[in-house]
Formats: sequence, C-alpha cells, structure tokens
Amino acid sequence: MSSQHTQRGIVVGVDGSPSSLVAVEWAARDAQMRNVPLKLVHVVPAMVVAGEGWSEIAVPADYARMQEDRGRQFIEQAHKAAVEACSPSRASHVTSEVLHGTIVPALVDLSQHVDMVVVGCRGQGAVARALLGSVSAGLVHYADCPVAVIHDEDPLTARSPQAPVVVGVDGSPTSELATEIAFDEASRRGVDLVALHAWSDMGPLDFASVNWAPIEWRNIEDQEKEVLAERLCGFQERYPDVVVREVVVCDRPALRLLEQAQKAQLVVVGSHGRGGFPGMLLGSVSTAVVNTAGIPVIIARMPHHH
Repeated sequence: MSSQHTQRGIVVGVDGSPSSLVAVEWAARDAQMRNVPLKLVHVVPAMVVAGEGWSEIAVPADYARMQEDRGRQFIEQAHKAAVEACSPSRASHVTSEVLHGTIVPALVDLSQHVDMVVVGCRGQGAVARALLGSVSAGLVHYADCPVAVIHDEDPLTARSPQAPVVVGVDGSPTSELATEIAFDEASRRGVDLVALHAWSDMGPLDFASVNWAPIEWRNIEDQEKEVLAERLCGFQERYPDVVVREVVVCDRPALRLLEQAQKAQLVVVGSHGRGGFPGMLLGSVSTAVVNTAGIPVIIARMPHHH
C-alpha cells in the first residue's frame, strides 16, 4: 500500500464471539504480512441512564463492573490468540484497549486513523441466521477505511494457502482501491490474483431477442477485455510478482464473484460500484458478496466527510 500509510496499522473489533476470534487470528496474520501494528479493541456499551421516576429500577452498580470485567476477559483471550497466530517477534506490535461507548461509532472513529478495520461477520448474541451482524453491517456502511469481514470458519483450514485472491473490477474509485489492496494481499501471500470484470448487470444476454450477430458480441467482449487490461496495467508494473488471471463476463457480477470465491482465500470488492452514487451506502454487489462468501471479504472504503 502507499508508503505514507505504512505505520497506521490494523484494528480488530473483539466481542468474544466465535467469528470475532477467527477475525483476531486473521488480522494478526495480515498485520504481520504487512508489517504494521495490530490493535485489539473491545467496546463496553455505554450504560443507559433511566429517566426521572425510574430510579427504583436503576441499573445495579456492579453491572457496569461486570461488563468491564467481561470486556477485559475478551481482550485477554483475543490478545493470546493474536500472539499465537503470528511469530513471537510480533508480540510487541499487538496492543489492546477497552473503550466505552456505542460500538459502531467508536470503531468508525478509529477507522479514520488506520489502514483497515477487521470484524467478525456476526457478533455476540447475533441470531444465527442473521446474515451480517449489526456491527459489521454498520462498519461496511460508514467506516473511513477498508473493512475486512471474517466468517466463522477459520480461513486457514477452509482453504489452501495457495488459493488465489479475487477482486471485482468495474472502474469505480472504490474498485481502484480494491484492486490495489488485492494486488498487495496477493503479493504478500505469494498467490495468484483473479481479476473479474462483469460488463452487464442483467444476467446472460439472450442473443435471439436482441438480434445481435455473434461478431458484434465478440467485438464488445474484446473491448471489455482491453478495458480490464488497461485498468490492471499500472498495478502489474508495481507488483510484477503477481500472476493475474483476467476474467471478463457478461453477467451479474455478484454471482460470478461468489463462484470464484469458492476456490479463493480472500475476496476484495469496492463499497459501491459502477453507477453507485456517493450517497448510496453499499452497493448490491458488495452486500451480496459479504453476506454470502464463506471466506474473508475486504470492502474497499475511502475516507468521506462526516
């Protein structure tokens, strides 16, 4: 990544849930590969003070202390997992903090000063069938830096370390950032990169109904291949070690990205793609991928004005 960011580091949200621990281990390994600091953060929810007339059911004094103790246990457990996940020399680069407040705003604040925020896909107490926990959903909408969402299964056991990184390329600004992150991650992991460019959101086209001769179809496909090659050209010069497989499809991008994700170890997507307007929180492609891919997904987000 660009040199001015090298020491900003990675923050991981800790809440004691199974996917949170897998997120801690993944973040520890990623921070080691990037050679940046890792910070573990647990947010103790702010106590809601009851209004007048409710004093008789005020929160017991020891409840806050219990929350605090539980938070410290989560952090200690996470710290141990982070240090075990990387080499012993990295232990001094792992710090931890217990904050107080509302979880999403606290992590969004931190996102202004780091390279990436990492969270589990479903937090403590989330309903098992809920696709994306409220914390990860909040972050992928509002963070000021890329967000990695990690699912419950350990990526190391789920996929071969040789499995490629996959990136969705559509020419939007966040897609450019996604491409940079994907090249960087593939280079550090020593794996191939699959760059997928989908040039229609309609699904496979029915030639009979649109009266296209196959030659015109091929012309469009060739043009789109050139467009993709141009978008990747500068990155390939910067990362000559990365073998890139270019995939151009006329189909719904989410479907094709998920298909590629089945054989990959990491997917990187922009937060909203081609045609996404600035006020749109998260594009349909990134939503589908982050909800459905069983592997780590990095959503490329850029700083915005609050």
